[in-house]
Amino acid sequence: MWAGFGALHEAAVDDGVLPAKIKELMALAISVVKQCDGCIAYHAKAAVARGATAEECAEALGVALLMDGGTASVYGPRAFAAFHEFAGTGQAGTGERGTGT
Repeated sequence: MWAGFGALHEAAVDDGVLPAKIKELMALAISVVKQCDGCIAYHAKAAVARGATAEECAEALGVALLMDGGTASVYGPRAFAAFHEFAGTGQAGTGERGTGT
């Protein structure tokens, strides 16, 4: 079963009409809306690996905030902090639970 999911995952996020980095940013935004910390970490790391920039990440997370409202204001900063962690850029003000601590 996991092999099937792995194949589905690879097919879904590989380059196609949409580049893989855009697909990973989409997955990251969906992870925020679904409130899935493990998904956030996985897709933040994958977005970095696929070449997404911090600016692209911030813009994608802005769409998640627009579409989800309040809960995205908690999970969005978590996702941005995870992105910066995997990018090795560090970012002040994106502490635990998005509180800025």
